[in-house]
Amino acid sequence: MGLLGWVRDLMSGEDAAEVAPPPKPRPPQERRRVDLRKAINAVSDVVQNRPRPLRVFDQIHMKTGDMVLQSETIADWSDGKRLAFIGDGDAISVCIAYLQARGVLDFGPSQITVFDFDERTVEAVMNFADRERITNLDARLYNVLDAIEPDRPYACFYTNPPWGASNNGESVNVFVQRGIEVTGHVGEGVVVIADDDDLPWPKEVLASVQGFAARHRFYVSRMQRKLHEYHLDDAPELKSCNLYLAALPGNASPGPSLPITDPLRLENFYGLSQPPTVRYVRARKRLDYGVAHEDEYELELLESGRERDH
Repeated sequence: MGLLGWVRDLMSGEDAAEVAPPPKPRPPQERRRVDLRKAINAVSDVVQNRPRPLRVFDQIHMKTGDMVLQSETIADWSDGKRLAFIGDGDAISVCIAYLQARGVLDFGPSQITVFDFDERTVEAVMNFADRERITNLDARLYNVLDAIEPDRPYACFYTNPPWGASNNGESVNVFVQRGIEVTGHVGEGVVVIADDDDLPWPKEVLASVQGFAARHRFYVSRMQRKLHEYHLDDAPELKSCNLYLAALPGNASPGPSLPITDPLRLENFYGLSQPPTVRYVRARKRLDYGVAHEDEYELELLESGRERDH
């Protein structure tokens, strides 16, 4: 009698009752319902403490309601993982970490690191983390044109880069490249870029980014369309999408990260005729972004006040 016959006889006898049934699959863990009021108030705290956008570098802030939804979405996607932000003028990184710290979200990344060339952003992230005692949030001064070599790879990356309307998305591709490199070419990413059915350039940019990702053996795993609105005076109706990327099985790094110097990739980087010329935006002084700055106003005293001054 062969081995298969012996096994068949064994399973048909009394010993069959002793064989344990296969374990049942665990049901997916249900997320606790988010308290919307607490979430909005927490994100409001973050908005009050982020630097003002510099349009010369295509910094545009997402509207607050969309920031709340985006923070929950990205926290869920990156749950339990190390998450790198390649630039973060919106402060979504701080929102996620703060919502976790306040107990508004019972899920989210295990570690968040922001890589940004704006020292104001880096200081705002670090000051907020220090004040709120958030231990899994930090930031580093970094320019995407420089090579990136993290201490150890991150599982996933997030970027909301300059949208590349004037260079066919090449500025987006530079940020995506650094995101891919920071994951060791084996992780996942979310890219936030323009999404519009009527304008031609967002479609061209989306095609360019998808092609760039494919050449680096990343594929589009899903896409959430027209999710976000912005404080954008010249195009208030323009929205953005979440483009999810993931590495193909067996992907590997082609080599070390290198500086980006190709003039063709840098042309119109921040808009028409705006190549990158700045390595870092330096903070002149530490500001409290939640209150009015002294250079915004002057005081005109009452007559009684003038008399006392004399």
